[in-house]
Amino acid sequence: MTYEEALSFIHSVDWKGSRLGLERTQELLGMLRNPEKKLKFIHIAGTNGKGSTAAMLSSILTEAGFCTGLYTSPFINKFNERMQVNGEMISDAELAETAAYIRPYAVGMSDAPTEFELITALAMVYFVRRKCDIVVLETGMGGALDSTNVIDVPEAAVITAMGLDHVAELGPTMADIARAKAGIIKPGGSVVAYGENPEADRVFEQVCKEQGAALTKPDFNAIVPGEFDLEGQSFSYKNWSDLRIPLAGRYQMNNAAVVLETVEVLRGKGWHISDSEVRKGLAVTRWPARFEVLQRDPVFIVDGGHNPHGISATASSLQSLFPDKKFIFLTGVMADKDVESILGLIVPLAEQFFTVRPNNPRAMQAEELASRIRKMGAQATPCGDVRNGVGQAVRAAGKDGVVCALGSLYMSGDVRDCFTAS
Repeated sequence: MTYEEALSFIHSVDWKGSRLGLERTQELLGMLRNPEKKLKFIHIAGTNGKGSTAAMLSSILTEAGFCTGLYTSPFINKFNERMQVNGEMISDAELAETAAYIRPYAVGMSDAPTEFELITALAMVYFVRRKCDIVVLETGMGGALDSTNVIDVPEAAVITAMGLDHVAELGPTMADIARAKAGIIKPGGSVVAYGENPEADRVFEQVCKEQGAALTKPDFNAIVPGEFDLEGQSFSYKNWSDLRIPLAGRYQMNNAAVVLETVEVLRGKGWHISDSEVRKGLAVTRWPARFEVLQRDPVFIVDGGHNPHGISATASSLQSLFPDKKFIFLTGVMADKDVESILGLIVPLAEQFFTVRPNNPRAMQAEELASRIRKMGAQATPCGDVRNGVGQAVRAAGKDGVVCALGSLYMSGDVRDCFTAS
């Protein structure tokens, strides 16, 4: 099987759809001799910050000398990004060979797995073959019935910032969504939860009590901000002084505090991670499309914020870096998102908008998005595609302006491609 054939197999119509439940994943992994049983995990759920938190933890564990797997979704520029070992994504050849190995088992199932379930099984096989000491495992959606939840008790279950998203699948209320995320909390486990959401926190506390799991929350009041610019930021936290992360979003200090608390949990379980390895791991973390600066003159930032909670964090970072400035926004959204709330957060900051349709069947048409923005009193121009939108936004910003592309991770890769040397 070639790399192209592997991607065709993975994206086949046979696996389309999203169906919650663990039975299909368990059946497929059982036929593959349960590779997940041979691995240790940090399991991460939440609404926002999962990827950044996973990237920081993976970087620290790699610096500490552990063979570290990382499983995330969606990808930004290339499918292979979804499974990495020590910061290097799976090669085309390894992906093709692993897909060829899995294929006869998957096609023989009477109840075919979904695409995400298939990819999860593929990743488990890959991580075992690479002899990973630990895998940082990000859920796709929810927690309890997410296919990643086939694992046994992880070294740590991490729940990042909570917000209202995927309400159709997970439930209309914050408590419903929290209950779904709390599904990764297992008997006797160790849990690190972001906190700051009373309704969700009550659910996590109750589930931890029921499961006999130890719950830790970061103390964000203990964060002392340091330098903050487009290159990243420094901060202190509890006994940690002058830590540096090359992630410019102001919200990343909170995610880093969650990471530091998780490191303490791991240390308590015998994982040897020195202070210097933590510092170095944070300092070299790379995570694309999360308040990522793609160019200067004008400044062009791409951020994967795609729900009100995430967009609010992005808006706060923009205002901190560029007080009293108006912004050019390049925006594309999924039609099933809370579009009015998203726009309500950024319209007051906007000089003007350029709208695009992200490359996803659920995406809203650029013309409809522009119409909604105009009804809110802002100037908006629909663009034929992302490259055209980037060009128009840069020209409108001029040398001294600031462009921010946001609204969907599904357009972030196309935005980044516009700044990649040909």
